[in-house]
Amino acid sequence: MDEIQAHKEEIAEGHGGFAFLDKLPNSRKILLLLILCLALFLDSFNTSALLPALPAISDRVGLSFTQSAWLLAGYQLTFASPLLISGRVTDIYNPKWVFTLGAFIVAIFSLVSGFIRHGVILIVLRAIMGIGAALTIPSAQHIIVHLFRDPTQQARAIALFGAMGALGNVLGLIIGALFVSFVSWPWVFYFSAIVAFAVCFGTAVLIPDRRPSASSSSEPAASKFKRLDILGATLFAATLILFIFSLTSSSLVGWGSAQAIVPLVISVFTMLSFFIWEAYIPESHAAMPPRIWRYENVKILTVIALVPFMWLGSIFPLYSWLWETVYDWPAIKTGVHFLPIALSSPPGLVVATYLQSKVPLKVINIMGFAFMVIGTILLPFGDSEERYWRFNFPGFSMATFGLAIVYVTANVGLLANTPPEISGIVSAMFMAMCQTGGAAGVAIVSSIQASVEARKGGPLVFDGRAAGLWYLVAFTATMMLLSVVFMTSSKPAVASNQGVMSDRDSAHSSVTRAEFVGDTKTVDMTQTPSSA
Repeated sequence: MDEIQAHKEEIAEGHGGFAFLDKLPNSRKILLLLILCLALFLDSFNTSALLPALPAISDRVGLSFTQSAWLLAGYQLTFASPLLISGRVTDIYNPKWVFTLGAFIVAIFSLVSGFIRHGVILIVLRAIMGIGAALTIPSAQHIIVHLFRDPTQQARAIALFGAMGALGNVLGLIIGALFVSFVSWPWVFYFSAIVAFAVCFGTAVLIPDRRPSASSSSEPAASKFKRLDILGATLFAATLILFIFSLTSSSLVGWGSAQAIVPLVISVFTMLSFFIWEAYIPESHAAMPPRIWRYENVKILTVIALVPFMWLGSIFPLYSWLWETVYDWPAIKTGVHFLPIALSSPPGLVVATYLQSKVPLKVINIMGFAFMVIGTILLPFGDSEERYWRFNFPGFSMATFGLAIVYVTANVGLLANTPPEISGIVSAMFMAMCQTGGAAGVAIVSSIQASVEARKGGPLVFDGRAAGLWYLVAFTATMMLLSVVFMTSSKPAVASNQGVMSDRDSAHSSVTRAEFVGDTKTVDMTQTPSSA
């Protein structure tokens, strides 16, 4: 009994002693949450704000159109690839300093980027910024999970966190256009640096230093390092780098080139090697323990995570190019016409958060997909400036309302159905799938568009874009069907969260921190983690 009680106290103490965050004053918790949310805002901003600035930047630093695409793709590559190791480091070490380091890297290299006038160097600096951004997202969600232990509050906090990503996408376009039009393009980087420095300072001050619990501090440093699973994380990173590089290259030089095909083939082998390696090593040492996939709805929610960024990542470049190049709109007008995306996201997040305590996760998810499908169906008919208010405006509004529901349902559902002690890994999985979906969306839609335009009138007609939009309709409808077939609906998300919380605190649960750190001696491992 003494061993069981000691184990329960270790769990109650939380990973690295971070359970104490829940006891902070509410005002401090809310301020800290807003600062953490700025990290996701900044990650989205650092991509979307560059879209209106790319022509000016390319002209000044000597990049061609094809080369300038790597200012976006380089950031995306280095943001997605280290996410798993970032999540693992967050779960094993101190998430406060992982987050602070990431924000500091973004701040420093954003500031330096504003002074650079050499194309290749700027691409490299953007890539380093992506590494810093990758450190902030799993650590931010890990802190949020421990900051709000109550399931309802936790769902609201994660919803707000997700909303800042959508807000960053749209405001990035507008702010970037304002800087380019009225100041100069380096201010896109200076703005990012200012916000990142504020975020870095805020978390360093607002999160108290806490000595880890005796049980966690007694673990040797060598044992902690071994649990990082460097080989597994490297294979995962290589898979994402090769896959996203292949997709990006296909959108620039076509699917028939070796530059697109070879990395894609190699990525398949590295992915298989990753899962074989994770199944071979002890689960306590695995970067992505195979047991994760046995929790309720984790597999289907991970697949669904492809959807939000695939839709957004396809819509922004498609319409930005149409409105600015074909319709000859100024960048500011383009940004304003994207506002329905920003304005429709918060209501969707509020609705999803409210329903998660009352309605099964499956029902909420299917409702979100229904809005996405109906809204996206309207977009191919908005083939002229005059049809914006009739088709594009309601299409953007409905689709983004549904997208927000799908995003927060997948994110909250994954964190609710898995123990907080692995929230860094789970957050990394979710964001890696989001980024992969974004890269895949751009590559697939642009390939479809180019193929149709080669046969029907070229890039100045809407037929190619319409074909790409119909692909998004088909993909979203397919994901909705998969949700209907494979998702379980036994309990609302919050109830599921409470079940995981109670399981984690049970001496006979398999959902415990001990399982993931290798201390299985005091816990009965006979029960399965999945509950229908």
